Amino acid sequence: MKQYPVNLKIDYPEKSNKLTAFFRLVLIIPIVIILSIISSYAEALSLAVVLMVLFKEKYPKWWFDWNLALTKFWLRIAAYGLLMRDEYPSTETDQAVQVELPYPDVKKDLNRWMPLIKWFLAIPHYIVLVLMFIAVVFCTIFAWFTILFTGRYPKGIFDFVEGFLRWSLRVNAYAFLLTTDQYPPFKLG
Repeated sequence: MKQYPVNLKIDYPEKSNKLTAFFRLVLIIPIVIILSIISSYAEALSLAVVLMVLFKEKYPKWWFDWNLALTKFWLRIAAYGLLMRDEYPSTETDQAVQVELPYPDVKKDLNRWMPLIKWFLAIPHYIVLVLMFIAVVFCTIFAWFTILFTGRYPKGIFDFVEGFLRWSLRVNAYAFLLTTDQYPPFKLG
């Protein structure tokens, strides 16, 4: 079976910091504020990418690089907020979050009319991801208590949360970043 072109890998920590895990909801506030300010502009730029693909059959490399950097940034914040990593999310380096998101050759890899309906085709994914997010919240609460008592993030929960983030990334790459026309699989791996 052909591997999906978009992928995510987060390094599993052998030990978690109990103190920063305890205060994580407070510690994450400044970086989430920065992300929300940046994201408000990024949402407006998404429409511009749709129009570029639709009418010019181009996806400017600098625009792709911006979207890739922003995607990596929110994934580092998600990994930090979900207690998967203890390093404070960097605005520059990838840290322990590796993202594979290929730059598309629009004329060869993308159907110019697909951006008009991709968001609609992804609705089944949104439904499943919302339900999975509820499970992720409960898993993160359980992991928080486990970290406080043992200093370790449970590996099974880590894999599940990482799979959820991977799935979310793939749907985002398909429906909004427009880097692939390959429909995202309904799986965590």
